[in-house]
Amino acid sequence: MQTLLDAVMQHLPVLAVLLPSLTAVVLLLLGDHGGDAHTGHGHHRLLWARRIVLASVLLGLIIAVLLVQHAAAGELWVYRVGDWPAPYGIVLVVDRLGAMMVLLTSLVAAPVLWYATGGWDSHGRHFHAIFQFQLMGLNGAFLTGDLFNLFVFFEVLLIASYVLMAHGQGKVRMRVGLHYVVLNLAASALFLIGVALLYAKTGTLNFADLAVRVPNVSGPDAALLQAGALLLLVVFGFKAALVPLSMWLPATYAASSAPVAALFAIMTKVGVYAIIRVHGVVFGADAGSSAMLVAPLLLPLALATSVIGVLGALAARTLERLVAWLTVASVGTVLVAVGLFSDLAWGAALYYMANSTLVVAGMFLLAELVAAQRGDAAARLEPASPVSQPVLLGMMMLLAGASAAGLPPLPGFVGKLMLLEASSTHAWQLAVWVVVLGVGFLSLVGLARAGSILFWHVRDEEPGTDPGDSPKLVTATTTLLAATVAMSVFAAPISDYTAAAARQLVDRESYARAVLGPQGSQTDTTRPYRFAPAAQEAPR
Repeated sequence: MQTLLDAVMQHLPVLAVLLPSLTAVVLLLLGDHGGDAHTGHGHHRLLWARRIVLASVLLGLIIAVLLVQHAAAGELWVYRVGDWPAPYGIVLVVDRLGAMMVLLTSLVAAPVLWYATGGWDSHGRHFHAIFQFQLMGLNGAFLTGDLFNLFVFFEVLLIASYVLMAHGQGKVRMRVGLHYVVLNLAASALFLIGVALLYAKTGTLNFADLAVRVPNVSGPDAALLQAGALLLLVVFGFKAALVPLSMWLPATYAASSAPVAALFAIMTKVGVYAIIRVHGVVFGADAGSSAMLVAPLLLPLALATSVIGVLGALAARTLERLVAWLTVASVGTVLVAVGLFSDLAWGAALYYMANSTLVVAGMFLLAELVAAQRGDAAARLEPASPVSQPVLLGMMMLLAGASAAGLPPLPGFVGKLMLLEASSTHAWQLAVWVVVLGVGFLSLVGLARAGSILFWHVRDEEPGTDPGDSPKLVTATTTLLAATVAMSVFAAPISDYTAAAARQLVDRESYARAVLGPQGSQTDTTRPYRFAPAAQEAPR
C-alpha cells in the first residue's frame, strides 16, 4: 500500500491533468444525457454522473492541496512526461504560482459543480463531461512548462467553453456564443503565429529555455522576436479581457448560465497567468534587447481596463451584466499590479487575483439566486416582487459587494493596500492610486445602487416560492463567499505565499536549472542542442 501511495505521489502533477480528462471519458461512456433527465433511465444516469464528478472534483482538490504543500517549501517540481529531458520532451512544472492557480481552480470548481447539480446540469447533454474537459485545460495551462502546450491547453479549455457557454440553449446564448467562438478562433490563429515567430528565432518553446535564449537574440532577429511577443500580448490580453480587447466579455458572461459564468471567472485568469509567465518572466528585466517589452503598454491599458470596467458596471441594467463588468474591472486591477513589474507588486496581484476570482464566481451564482426569486423582473435592476430570502441574500450581497469594492477588513482591501504600497516608488504612483481608489469607490456605488433596487425598492406583493431558494444552491454560493472571509482570517500566510511566489518567478536562473539541468541553464545559444540524458529527476 505504501509503495502504491508513493507511486501516486510521484505522479501528482500529471494526475492533476489526467484526472478530469479520464473522468470526462468515463462520463461519455456512461452516457451523461442530462437532457433526458425527465426519463427514468436518463435520471439514473444523471445521478451516477453527479456522484462521479463530485468525487473527481474533491479528489482534484486534494491533489491541488498537496501540490501547494509541496510548492510552499520552495522546491520546483519538474515532471518529465515520458522521461524525455527538456527542452525536447513535454514537461510539467509545479512552482508556487502554478500550484496556487490549480488550487484556485479547484476551489471554484467544487462549489460551482455542486450548484450545477441543483438542476442546471439537466438542461442539456454532457454537461459534466464538458465541465471536466474545461478543468483539464485549466490545470494543464497552469502546469505546463512549454509555450506550445500552453496553446494546446488553451484550445482544450476554449473548445469546452464553447459548449458550456451554449449549454441550455436559447437565442441569446447562440447569438453571443457565435461571436465568442469567432473571436477566439481569430485569437488562436494569432497565438500560433506568435509561437511560430518565437520558435523561428530561438529554436525552442520551453519556458526555461526561452528565458535562457531570448537575451541572446539581437538585431533584426530581435525585431521579429518582439513582434511575436506582442502578438502573444494581444492573444493573452483578449483572454484576460484587457482593454480594448474586453468588449466581448460582459455579453458572453451575462448570457451564460450561472454555474458556467462562475467557472469562467477563473478562465480570464489564464490570460493574466500567461502574461506574467511570458511577458513578465521570459521578456522581463533580463531579456536583453527585448527586456520589459510590454512595460510601456501594460500599465496604461490595465488602468483603462479598470476604469472602463467600473463605468460599465455603473451603466449595467441587469445584475449579471454588472457582475460581468466588475470582472473586467478586477482583471484591470490585477494587471495594474502586474504592470508595475516588481516582485512586491506581483505578490499583491496574486493575492488580489485569488480573492477577486472567488468573489466574482460567488456573485454570478448569487445573481441567479436573486433573479429566481423576483418573478418576471428576474435580474433586471428595476422594482419587482420582494425576494423570499431577503436577509440571507441581502447579507450575501453585502459581503460580496464589500469585498469587491475593497472595504476593510476583507481581502479585497488587503490586496489593494498591498498594491498601493508596491506602487509607492513607481513613476505612475499617482495614476495607480487615483484609479484603484476611484474604481473601488465607484464599484461600491454601483453595488449599493443595485442592492437598494433589489431589496428595498420592491412592489407591495407577497414573495413567491421558487427553486432558487434550494439549500443546495444557497450552500454553493455561501461557500464561495465564505472563502473570501477565510482569506481575511488567513491573510498573513496567504500573502506570504503569494509574495514568495512572486520572488520565485523572477528567479530565472533557478527555474532554468530545475527544468534544464545545470548545463542546460548555461547553454550556448549560438548552436543547436545535442541530445543528452535528463539532468534532474522529478522529486520522489
